[in-house]
Amino acid sequence: MPESRKVLVVEDNDFVRMQIVSHLKGAGYETHEAADGDQALSCIESDSAIGIAVVDVRMDPMGGFEFIKILRDNESRLPVILVTADDTADLLEQAGKYGVAAVLMKPVQKERLLHTVERSLAASRKSGRIH
Repeated sequence: MPESRKVLVVEDNDFVRMQIVSHLKGAGYETHEAADGDQALSCIESDSAIGIAVVDVRMDPMGGFEFIKILRDNESRLPVILVTADDTADLLEQAGKYGVAAVLMKPVQKERLLHTVERSLAASRKSGRIH
C-alpha cells in the first residue's frame, strides 16, 4: 500500500477514535491508532510510511499540540489534521504556528474528514513531503 494511504489516528476517546478509523478504513485507508501523543510517537517510530495524522487536541498525558511540537522539533513534516470541540481563536493561531494542515470540529463528519485527508495528502505530495 502506498505510504500516503496510511493514517495515524490519535484520539483518547475510544468511541470517537473507532468512528474516525471506521470512516477512513471504509475509504480504503490503512490506519494506526493511538490514545495519546506518547503512543502516537511510538507508532511513527515503528512505521515511517505513515502519510498523515489525525490528532485530537486535548488528551492526557500528552495532548495534540505537545505531540506536534515534538514532531516539528524533530524536523518532521508529517501533515497533521487536528480534531477538536474548541474553536477559539487561540487554538487556530496555535494550529497555524505549527503548520497544521486543517482543523476539524467534533463531531467529525465523514465526508469532511475524507475530503480533508485527501486534500492534505495531495498538498503534501505537491510540496514533496510524500512521494
